[in-house]
Amino acid sequence: MQPEYFLINFLLAYLTVVNIVSFSLMGLDKKRSRDQKYRISEKQLFTWVILGGSLGGFMGMHVFKHKTKHPQFKFGFPLILFFHLVMIGFLRFRVLPLT
Repeated sequence: MQPEYFLINFLLAYLTVVNIVSFSLMGLDKKRSRDQKYRISEKQLFTWVILGGSLGGFMGMHVFKHKTKHPQFKFGFPLILFFHLVMIGFLRFRVLPLT
């Protein structure tokens, strides 16, 4: 396997795992908020989103209807998602162009 394909497969696997975790944390925090149990901190939610789980966090926010009225989430998650998409596009077309 060529090194660039290994890197792409690694990044896809990494992003898949981080997005699943981010999505799941949004659902878990929503459940804990309804049950009035110990919550997941906003810092931890943002950390997973910044580490690459922006799509999962954004989807979880809307699927679970959680944190949708908080401006830092309402605008922060889509902004981070946009940044991640730009970076993926840059990597795809500038750094690792597949011929």
